[in-house]
Amino acid sequence: MTAYIIRRILFMIPTIFGIMLVSFCVVQFAPGGPVERVIAQLSGSDTGATSRISGSSGDFGARGGMQGPQGDINSKYRGAQGLDPEFIKSLEKQFGFDKPAYERFFIMLGNYLRFDFGKSYFRDVTVIQLIKEKLPVSISLGIWMTLLSYLISIPLGIRKAVRDGSPFDTWTSGVIIIGYAIPGFLFAILLIILFAGGSFFQIFPLRGLTSDGWSQFPLWHKILDYFWHLTLPIISMGLAAFATMTLLTKNSFLEELRKQYVLTARAKGCSETQVLYGHIFRNAMMLVIAGFPAAFVSAFFAGSLLIETIFSLDGLGLLSFESVLNRDYPVVFANLYIFALVGLVVNLISDLTYTWIDPRIDFETREV
Repeated sequence: MTAYIIRRILFMIPTIFGIMLVSFCVVQFAPGGPVERVIAQLSGSDTGATSRISGSSGDFGARGGMQGPQGDINSKYRGAQGLDPEFIKSLEKQFGFDKPAYERFFIMLGNYLRFDFGKSYFRDVTVIQLIKEKLPVSISLGIWMTLLSYLISIPLGIRKAVRDGSPFDTWTSGVIIIGYAIPGFLFAILLIILFAGGSFFQIFPLRGLTSDGWSQFPLWHKILDYFWHLTLPIISMGLAAFATMTLLTKNSFLEELRKQYVLTARAKGCSETQVLYGHIFRNAMMLVIAGFPAAFVSAFFAGSLLIETIFSLDGLGLLSFESVLNRDYPVVFANLYIFALVGLVVNLISDLTYTWIDPRIDFETREV
């Protein structure tokens, strides 16, 4: 097993390298960029993109404007006509675009190996500090949504498999299919209308993870307030995941229930509980565990953008989206690097969990 783990870890290196290389190349050909953002700010067609460039807006006026001859450098940027070429060069240097693309890429990789993600282009804060500020929201949404969906879906899926074809199985399947068909963001809007002061009841809060003055609350009040704020976002996010996991669990158990070893266990006088949880459970849970990495990573990072926006939760999903729009490349690439690394590690943990559930699985005999 040790050799397999080492091979998987070594395989992560070219995988992350490929992800970062492709993404970096795409960015090079994408229209716009941080320099264009600053130029747009100077021309009055954009706002909020230059909060930390060269210290103040007054410096732009001193160095920019209608001064100096037009050079070829201005032709590279839309809207740069009339700006001093030296000013454009200083912007390129500040953002690191004075170096060739291949050199910038390898400098970035070297820094990322040390988890040095640099500073945000348009916020006076390091990228790692920015991620730390947003992480509690994503951790809260990802962990609790995944935990809740598993705690509900697995027992319900087992129950549906045992009572396959019964009225209970029929009406719960209808509810599950309807839940899967409803987009999470639309269900979130419905919950706001019904329970967050939209049109009917004002039961749950609409924004943030905690209430004002949360740090002064007693411990029991802090916990209650925390989950009070999380209730609607987690329900909205967990709707589709809950449906998928329930049906996956049911189908896995149905397949195992028809196998010969189940009939043998029943013939030996084992109770239904012993058959389900002593014989079937380990085998049936293999497919459920296989879907865990994708479910966890999606909930933790990628699946919360619309929910964070609707409920005014400032997490990693919203941070990544805003960084792409603002061309804040250090934040974009740092998030991508962390997402890819976490995804690969979680997949490795998932494979190791296979061997814990079923010792017959031996990854040493297979190639990565």
